[in-house]
Amino acid sequence: MYKCKDCCRQFIGGQRRDKSQVITDYVEGKQTLLQLASKYKVSERTIRRDLESMRFIRKKAKHKEVTVQLDTTYWGRRFGLMVIKDALRNKVLWHKYVYNETIGQYMEGISWLESQGFKIYGAVIDGMRGLAQALYPIPVQMCQFHQILITRRYLTQEPDLNASCELLSLVKSITQMDKDSFIGAFKEWYDRYKDVLNERVHDKRIKRHTPPYMRPRLRSAYLSLKRNMPLLWTFYDHPETGLPNTNNAIEGLFSDIKSKLRAHRGISKDNRKKLLDEYIMRHY
Repeated sequence: MYKCKDCCRQFIGGQRRDKSQVITDYVEGKQTLLQLASKYKVSERTIRRDLESMRFIRKKAKHKEVTVQLDTTYWGRRFGLMVIKDALRNKVLWHKYVYNETIGQYMEGISWLESQGFKIYGAVIDGMRGLAQALYPIPVQMCQFHQILITRRYLTQEPDLNASCELLSLVKSITQMDKDSFIGAFKEWYDRYKDVLNERVHDKRIKRHTPPYMRPRLRSAYLSLKRNMPLLWTFYDHPETGLPNTNNAIEGLFSDIKSKLRAHRGISKDNRKKLLDEYIMRHY
């Protein structure tokens, strides 16, 4: 304990902790608040006050000509992170915390980028209905991996029907095939199984004018693929845009930040936002 002879104020000597280092240890490391308090020999409440000094500053990207990826990830039902990312440089250009994913919120991000002078040459989406039309005239690529997931959701992972097995196998190979080969194989599949696909229920007890289809989930998988076909090959038709054929890069970003948050389970929503803002600013 020391005492100033001029003002008579008492204080404890020693090195003062660096708040910026406390924030770095919290964001980059896996220490809990209790562990940080022990490391710096202060109370947990003091560490909380240090972390409250985190202030997110949106960085403006130097490169204004971009190809973007759009997607949203969730923690629970009511907390999501919407991201627009530069597909070529792995930089997050815009992000927002949302309750649910809407076309209007994506267009809000696109409008902000355009207002900042960005020229968008193409966009990769996960297949959200209506989003491709809203982004027009920007060329839109639907993530081929999401199309595989949609088809698998309709047909299950191990379907019994031969038509379903062959369609699922065809869709799984989409990333290894070129446009003409895939479309040709898809047409061959339809010609071979169109009777199975269009077969209706034969039951006189049904009073409807047109009976329902016998295999509605197979038809849903087929129609989904048929409807999305033009969007699945934008990267092939417009190689100058540099569009990737999947959204895997942005999924990798989501996996990274989720693994980071697992080390800080139980934090409040506001603190979660601060941590995410700081981590995205430092790494993306």
